[in-house]
Amino acid sequence: MPLKKTSAQMVEDARARIEEIETRDLIAQLGDPSTIIVDIRDIRERQRAGFIPGSVHAPRGMLEFWVDPDSPYYKDIFGKAGVRYVLHCASGWRSALATAMLQDMGFAAAHLKHGFTDWVAEGGPVEETAPKKKS
Repeated sequence: MPLKKTSAQMVEDARARIEEIETRDLIAQLGDPSTIIVDIRDIRERQRAGFIPGSVHAPRGMLEFWVDPDSPYYKDIFGKAGVRYVLHCASGWRSALATAMLQDMGFAAAHLKHGFTDWVAEGGPVEETAPKKKS
């Protein structure tokens, strides 16, 4: 059965209506308390590749629930006034879709256009996950 819309079309549609942040611009904003970087990658991706220092981890599968104040899964980090939320994934596809979904909910967010892969390529700082202690 052919799809009505491909994943690539969905990403393209999302990108046409959301704010995209270039990697260099977000690197320059790192540490700015008015910018909260939200990593939507799977925990295993963060453990394997590291993460942007100070970023908040919000797995893609829980994001809408963590943002919604009426949800039993709501997280206070998403209720801060006067901050800019910038989502990222590995390449910018999942974060584009997630940003569009949050926008549909009425939650203002932008996303890192080319994702964590470009962050690393552009020399952005990366924090490594501490190795697990052996028992």
